[in-house]
Amino acid sequence: MTFSIVTVVGARPQFIKAAALSAAFTKSDRSTERLLHTGQHFDDKMSSIFFDQLGIEPPRWNLAMGGGNHGAMTGRMLEGIEKILLENTPDMVLVFGDTNSTLAGALAAAKLRIPVAHIEAGLRSFNFYQPEEINRVLTDRVSELLFCPTQLSADYLQRENIRGKVEVVGDIMHDSVLLARKINAKLSTPLDDLELQSKGYALMTLHRAENVDEPVRLAAMIDYIRSQAAGQPVIFPVHPRTRQRLAEFKISLDGFRCIEPVGYLDMIALLEHASELYTDSGGLQKEALFCETRCVTLRDETEWPETIETGWNRLWTATHHEPLSREPVFGDGTTAHKIVASVETYLDTRSGLL
Repeated sequence: MTFSIVTVVGARPQFIKAAALSAAFTKSDRSTERLLHTGQHFDDKMSSIFFDQLGIEPPRWNLAMGGGNHGAMTGRMLEGIEKILLENTPDMVLVFGDTNSTLAGALAAAKLRIPVAHIEAGLRSFNFYQPEEINRVLTDRVSELLFCPTQLSADYLQRENIRGKVEVVGDIMHDSVLLARKINAKLSTPLDDLELQSKGYALMTLHRAENVDEPVRLAAMIDYIRSQAAGQPVIFPVHPRTRQRLAEFKISLDGFRCIEPVGYLDMIALLEHASELYTDSGGLQKEALFCETRCVTLRDETEWPETIETGWNRLWTATHHEPLSREPVFGDGTTAHKIVASVETYLDTRSGLL
């Protein structure tokens, strides 16, 4: 028996994770996986080259449903995903992380009694003012398989009496970073174009609304990074929203080297060779750890406390990093294969084959 899997994605970071998972599915003759793109985030860097470099097929379906408020966006996605699931009747739906696409995919499948597998389950910031926290919690509630990146995330689910099967499989982003570094070894990197020396510059990203829409907070962060960099060049791929706010608030970027946003492979190359990272991105905190680059998170909390406990990360409000540890708290880079094996075992059992 061959199982049909639909993986729902909505933004470029989820495609990065899907690349590692799809590569594992292609090595199995038990399952056929297809990607459904909700179109939550439009990204003009997702050209055919993007898919070719990562070695994945473009999405089978693209709903192009980005834009609008959270409720309207999620509602449109729910309707569109449900239609595709009714027409194709997959054996399982996979979702990643905490976006509106994640929640819409999980709800659509659960209401049709199609089992849901949530990759990156159990993450908690305990800040319900974050839309992502709501998406995480609700998705976990309706999932049959919950794939946790760490034991801590599994412990959170146990405390919440989650009914689905919880497994600690490691972090799929580790698989993705290993894949990116392998690809980058065969390609030219932005260090040559920017005339940078390895470990001779800092890297920063800043894009969250709670940071860039508040002029006092944004100015304080820029001043903080400038002082922390201590004369090093600071490479700053500037998000369009951030660029607009910096100009609107008349905040100086003296000492920063501003460049256009870069693709995933170039970002991993820049991150691997940076002396330090300053970011408000959730994903980059872990990617910095995987690249063994210390990080300062420009937020007041993090959903990745393990990065702080191991000394690779600290909040910008802290004065120092904890002592470094290389304990593999996020797994060994074989998460995708563990997920595929678990999905197929679950579906075998559900089909009465075990």
